Amino acid sequence: MNRLIFHIDVNSAFLSWESARRVKEGLPDLRYIPACIGGDPKKRTGIVVAKSIPAKKFGIQTGEPVAMALRKCPNLVIVKSDFELYIKCSKAFKEICASYAPVMESFSIDEVFLDMSGTSMIYPDPLKTAFEIKDKIRNELGFTVNIGISTNKLLAKMASDFEKPDKVHTLFPDEIPIKMWPLPVRDLLFLGKASEKRLTEAGIHTIGDMAHSSERVNSEITGQQSRTPALSVCLWD
Repeated sequence: MNRLIFHIDVNSAFLSWESARRVKEGLPDLRYIPACIGGDPKKRTGIVVAKSIPAKKFGIQTGEPVAMALRKCPNLVIVKSDFELYIKCSKAFKEICASYAPVMESFSIDEVFLDMSGTSMIYPDPLKTAFEIKDKIRNELGFTVNIGISTNKLLAKMASDFEKPDKVHTLFPDEIPIKMWPLPVRDLLFLGKASEKRLTEAGIHTIGDMAHSSERVNSEITGQQSRTPALSVCLWD
């Protein structure tokens, strides 16, 4: 039986969930204006924990102080975090996902893995099924997700990080040279900034560069054994 994994990730979860609630209440959709979640709107303190695409165009980054974000975009709409709402939305999101697979793994409040292996009699077309899940979440809950499809969790998660929002992507082993190797090494999951810096200094800029260098060289540069099962699937095997 061939393994088939979906990784489903809510797009800008906290901001999307707040936006979905506001749309139901007849308020402006935060996803289409410069907006962020985090901090105290009155005191203008705290950090940005989620941002809209229009806010991103002003150079606003997740994790930066709200005060700095406001200097970049004085008209930025700031909304305080609402964890009660997030838990409610997460539960609804995961209930839909779980209805499609015998095995669901919660990876975080806004991410799940579905093991779709052995479901071909029910869902003969994985791509069609992924679009069905994506559209059901959008239509019923009011927010969007990305879905990555592959034969293991690491590749499925990398696939879901391709172009956003509201997309379905595949990253099967035979697609790795085309879709994965051109990406910068920083896009490789679990690779830290220190390892990225050492790789770049050694002239290894893309995942393809890393794949075509020897296991020994990569291990020496990153200071760790690079040929883990996950990286082996992505790079060498």
